Amino acid sequence: MHRYFTDQRHEALRHRVRDFAEREVRPRIAEMEASRSVCHALSRRIARQGWIGATVQRGYGGMGAGHLAKTVIIEELSRVSAAMGAMVQASQLGVAKIIHFGSEEQKQTWLPAIAAGECLPTIAVTEPHSGGHVLGMTSSAVRDGDDYILNGRKIYVGNSHVGDLHGVVVRTGEGSQGLSAFLVEHDRPGFRVGPQADTMGLHGFSFGELFFDDCRVPAANLLGQEGDGLAVAYSSSVLYGRPNLTAVSLGIHTAVLEETARFCAERQRYGKPLSALSNIKMKLGRIQSRLLTARLAAYHAVHLLDRGESCDAELMNAKLVNVESAIESARDSMDIHAACGLFTDRPVERYLRDAHHIFAPAGTSDVQLLRLGELALGSARGEWSSRLSHQVRTQEHVAPQYDPQHAYAAAGHHLTGIAAGA
Repeated sequence: MHRYFTDQRHEALRHRVRDFAEREVRPRIAEMEASRSVCHALSRRIARQGWIGATVQRGYGGMGAGHLAKTVIIEELSRVSAAMGAMVQASQLGVAKIIHFGSEEQKQTWLPAIAAGECLPTIAVTEPHSGGHVLGMTSSAVRDGDDYILNGRKIYVGNSHVGDLHGVVVRTGEGSQGLSAFLVEHDRPGFRVGPQADTMGLHGFSFGELFFDDCRVPAANLLGQEGDGLAVAYSSSVLYGRPNLTAVSLGIHTAVLEETARFCAERQRYGKPLSALSNIKMKLGRIQSRLLTARLAAYHAVHLLDRGESCDAELMNAKLVNVESAIESARDSMDIHAACGLFTDRPVERYLRDAHHIFAPAGTSDVQLLRLGELALGSARGEWSSRLSHQVRTQEHVAPQYDPQHAYAAAGHHLTGIAAGA
């Protein structure tokens, strides 16, 4: 596996995550599938491993391990449970807004808590009537003295029902400069989470609705400046959303290959293992080929991101290739399993359901192709990867050693409530 830009530290991390996933996550999958409800306890247990802080600088208590390490973590969790891989990727998506746009006070307050697994962050952008059209949102924030008053509704929010700190992008003015982002604690008056709805897959994960009804938030909770909301939304999607969802797809894809190969070796047809049939071996070969290509695209993109190089195209292509290939391989696996794949005693039908959930977030395949086409034509609107990686490298030189007493005191009763609900 060292061929895919990883070193011994990455592979040691892989073994730790895989061991944890096999011991702690796999035994709970049947319960999550049967109940179709959010798995609060397991989400907290995973968070306490410190993996949400993969890209959080060590000065704030994080791993400081970078995007390649983050990919390894999400991939290995998703290989066992895409729902729990999605939980980690959604929380790490919520980390991005604080890393790139948080004030020093916000970083000191929240990043150590997130890295310690005491706080699960989210990001909330999508709305019912605007969908992926960010500029079409209508949720608003109005300044009132030292506070802002938020009103509106967000949908498809990853970790909606386990999140403690929601990064919410709303309107404070008109046009592209009229979007702003706020940190909203889960126990703010005027904030509530909608009921959990049944979904096709990712059982154990939540991506639901958030409501803001005259929700009063201190001006100190503003991320960056007024007007930075579009940058918060896009940077989180490009630098974290696309590679994170790529990693979930990669984990599912790996599981598909392993399960299908195992089934073909065990199943007998015409007095021989199913794997002895040439047409079956060809289908397995297609799955293997797709996985090799998908993994190379995924790891190469985040390797460039860690190096601070421009890689928007590679990140988009990695998401496109991994999502499409994981779905195709899951379909091939269903063909091989035939009627056996229709029953829930085998995981292949879960893999197919879960793989479809990764298609839309951070841009469908058509969106990735559209943006790649713009890059080819030279009409792209700038490189988020190079802009914000430079910002992070600059911050690394000035990041202080965090003071745990300050951090936990500043987070106050919110962390107490979070720990009590773990």
